[in-house]
Amino acid sequence: MEGIEGDGSGRGEGNSNRYSLKPSRVSNEDILICVDVDPQCLVEMKGATGPNGRPLTRLDSIKQAIILFVNAKLTINPQHRFAFATLSNTISWVRRDFSSEIDSTIAAMRGISASSSAGPPDLTLLFRLAAHEAKKSRVQGRIFRVILFYCRSAERPQHQWPVNQKVFTLDVMYLHDKPGPDNCPQEVYDTLVEALEHVSEYEGFILESGQGLARILFRHVLILLSHPQQRCIQEYLDIPKSIAKKVSQVEPMATEDTAPIATQ
Repeated sequence: MEGIEGDGSGRGEGNSNRYSLKPSRVSNEDILICVDVDPQCLVEMKGATGPNGRPLTRLDSIKQAIILFVNAKLTINPQHRFAFATLSNTISWVRRDFSSEIDSTIAAMRGISASSSAGPPDLTLLFRLAAHEAKKSRVQGRIFRVILFYCRSAERPQHQWPVNQKVFTLDVMYLHDKPGPDNCPQEVYDTLVEALEHVSEYEGFILESGQGLARILFRHVLILLSHPQQRCIQEYLDIPKSIAKKVSQVEPMATEDTAPIATQ
């Protein structure tokens, strides 16, 4: 790859304006996907049923979305690798060995189920595990990312993490209930944003939905296909664009068959 020559200041020699962009390599990713298995992951999604007619839960939809994500990510680059964990009140490994095989992802999803216990979630161990694995990834010339699927509407996650240690990137997909007297999704969301900004090496994305629709979850997860080294700031993100039905007002072009006949 060749860069565009120049001094990069926008001021070229003579009358020409030249800009220099140094070539850079986009690293392969190691991605740890962590799923919140608090009992709130069993909330039913709207208008979505499984093969047996049973309504899909948040957890069911998250599993489908993860398989979709991994399959698409490997189609883009088969060198990406994935591992899986769950969050209850702490972190548990589901599949610790990073793999580029879709069958490994499907097997991991079969091993994830909701937890009967609930308690204040602490992300500190997740960040420690991520930092440990990120160091191993960096030795291999790879970058590390954590994708957290969070399902609680009233419990704000806690963490203790140094501000100056940013060795991985955190993305969050937040599924929640509507605001009410028993929950505070806005406060939870704000806490997740603070955690993301606190630990992320590159631009981390946080996406949320309180509508309970699986298609919105899938659409948001596909945004996370974007590579952290190639992202814009999230506030500048304008995808996916809504599809608006527009009635064409363009007049049909006249041809020999449709040209008006002049009369005298």
